[in-house]
Amino acid sequence: MNALLELLCANKQGQSKGIYAVCSAHPMVLRAAIQQAKADQSLLLIEATANQVNQDGGYTGMQPADFIAFVHNMAAGQGLAASQLCFGGDHLGPVCWTALPALEAMAKAETLIAAFVRAGFHKIHLDTSMPCADDPKPLPDAVIAARAARLCQVAEQTAASLSAPAALCYVIGTEVPAPGGVSSLEQHLQPTPVANVADTIAVHQQAFAALGLSDDVWQKVIAVVVQPGVEFDNTQVHAFDAVASKQLADFIAKDPQLVFEAHSTDYQPQSRYQQLVQQHFAILKVGPQLTFALREALFALCYIEQQLVPVEAQSHLITVCERVMQLQPGHWQKFYPGNVLEQQLLRQYSYSDRIRYYWQQPALQQAVSRLIDNLSQSQIPLPLLSQFMPQQYQAVLNGLLTAEPQALVQHHIRLVLQMYASACGLAHPLSSSVQAA
Repeated sequence: MNALLELLCANKQGQSKGIYAVCSAHPMVLRAAIQQAKADQSLLLIEATANQVNQDGGYTGMQPADFIAFVHNMAAGQGLAASQLCFGGDHLGPVCWTALPALEAMAKAETLIAAFVRAGFHKIHLDTSMPCADDPKPLPDAVIAARAARLCQVAEQTAASLSAPAALCYVIGTEVPAPGGVSSLEQHLQPTPVANVADTIAVHQQAFAALGLSDDVWQKVIAVVVQPGVEFDNTQVHAFDAVASKQLADFIAKDPQLVFEAHSTDYQPQSRYQQLVQQHFAILKVGPQLTFALREALFALCYIEQQLVPVEAQSHLITVCERVMQLQPGHWQKFYPGNVLEQQLLRQYSYSDRIRYYWQQPALQQAVSRLIDNLSQSQIPLPLLSQFMPQQYQAVLNGLLTAEPQALVQHHIRLVLQMYASACGLAHPLSSSVQAA
């Protein structure tokens, strides 16, 4: 926790320092993140979203305490010190229950917040920006702030009830991008106006005071979520424009307490991440790009498998993915428009990577295991590696990586992580080659 605050303080002082938040619960992604933090000797911020992990299990089947234990065990197994881990709860609010009336949805959100705090999450994103079934649309900022203050009060009360009170910090904001990207980009995506940010901060501070939360609690608010002018949809990316966001940067630089938290930063050109950090977007959230990289690597291995393994023994991973997603369309159907062929393309290759909701399905887990087993028993020829995984081919050729399937997948995910680590000033010089652990 202190290490996180030190990084944010350094950013406020004008240093090119920040932190990236790994918003994923997939074991292969988490393993790659742990490897990257170990190589960089850096802090690792891992965040669980409310739809991944909650009191009902989320789509991972894990409650908050399960997730903390899972990551700690994985980190210990790979030699990463517990002191290098920091846990955050992302989009903690009524997001999973917006089909319910507000009173019911907020009751569930309070249970969610309490469970996250008891489990050991320290960084809490108070996200009450979404309207519930009986709410007006759009939801007024004052209502958003009042609900955020109530959730903060629950978090503080829960922390105080613990034998070892948790040190908490909070992220607020009313202009919160949709988790996991949008279905279509706005034609002219603009950064949040400075006046709106000032109003958001003021209305939250007033809401905290109205509930009797002390100034000491308000001082735990470390960041505000705004729209920096970055977003992605299924096939396009809106790149960060440092000129367009300069007024935001100048505004937050004068605030003694706050930085910006940037959501939906996935898929930005590499140079833009450093620009974001320099403009005090000191917390960069990344999620779908990591599971997108995982999917890229697994599909590439599947294409390699097709060249090496008899048809009857193959994993048929891509076919299995397609079948499972068609049988259970709930996680992708409303996000992927178009005709049958266009939807098929998006199911497999969309930037929003809705496949990430399906990897826990037994049929897909079995297919991935068979794929890894098949290629572990075969030596992957370098020409095939060059054809389907050219970046890993170069690393193997230079003696930095073994052509083992698990190592190849981890390397591909870490290429994304290293961009973020470098932009945040966390990358260790010796990890620049993304060597396999």
